[in-house]
Amino acid sequence: MVLSLLFKPKELVRVVRLIREAKRRGVEVDELPTDVVASFVLPKTHPERYGLVPDDEVTTTSPIADLALAAVKDDVRAGNWENAADLVAATGGDWDRRDRVVWALADLAAKDDAWMQAWIEARPGDPHWIVVHSRSLVALAWEIRGSASASATTREQFDGFHRVLFEAREAAAIAASVLPDDPTPWSTLLTLGRGLQVDNDEFRAIWAELVARDPLHHSAHTQALQYWCRKWFGSDALALEFALEAAAKSPKFLGLPLQAAYEADNSDSNMWKDPSVVRSLDALLDRLADEGADTHALRNDRGYAIFGLMQLRRFEEAVGQFRALGALADAGPWNYFEEPRLSFLSVRGKAVGEMAKGRGVKAPVR
Repeated sequence: MVLSLLFKPKELVRVVRLIREAKRRGVEVDELPTDVVASFVLPKTHPERYGLVPDDEVTTTSPIADLALAAVKDDVRAGNWENAADLVAATGGDWDRRDRVVWALADLAAKDDAWMQAWIEARPGDPHWIVVHSRSLVALAWEIRGSASASATTREQFDGFHRVLFEAREAAAIAASVLPDDPTPWSTLLTLGRGLQVDNDEFRAIWAELVARDPLHHSAHTQALQYWCRKWFGSDALALEFALEAAAKSPKFLGLPLQAAYEADNSDSNMWKDPSVVRSLDALLDRLADEGADTHALRNDRGYAIFGLMQLRRFEEAVGQFRALGALADAGPWNYFEEPRLSFLSVRGKAVGEMAKGRGVKAPVR
């Protein structure tokens, strides 16, 4: 974020001051604490005057939404597998929650799978084990590859990445066969589709199997949107087409067209002004106004709605969404950035500043 400011002449003075502060502390600019960087580069907008929480209260830590899962994760870290196995089995039918539980346990297993070994030894043939195991191999493969760009990733990392992904695909196929009504293995195969670079027809075949089991699977729709983006194996148009079809199926997917526009922003920022995207944004804002629950998925929708509102210069409405988010910068698109909290505060500061100056398009009467 700091280096990006170097390309903004108006911010150059702040960057110079930041460099001087780093020199005074005897560290590199990138080693400065986040709060120090924020104090130099973020606009001084006095958020409390607009019903917003103070900058120093904003956090990227999500509140605990699933107490049972949190307890199970503690058990697993202590080496105990029984409650984890029972929780996975109990999630059958609640497919969105099952997907979240499986991902959480898979991430733990990718770091230490001793408890997984104890589980399968105690319950040989447990079909829920292979569901978690296949997903843990996906997590392990991405850990092997790392998050660096392709040019900064070694041949050894790529070889390990693909080898483990092929193992994951075999395990997911077994999981799909032993639990034929469960969409979770198919969700795993969708995630694998990007890493294994499956073609469009093969991806559509996997997608058909998943929606036959759960046509409104939230995580799967998010995964599929990524596949159809230009940066993977689709295009801006294909991603938007997929997102609009999903939004037409259910209000829970009204945020997907905004995610498609966000993904296309680098190549086509005009997508935010596409009438279909604007209609999706307005429909989503109506839903957010009526929805009482505060969930991670809704905070994710609010984040993308904010980006759309900013692009359309609807700053007053953007501030209203920040007001609803309160102190939580734990969802998208903030979590795409290296410094999610700074990104949240930076966009919020701009929204407040523009609104305070009377700029932008006034909020329509809803």
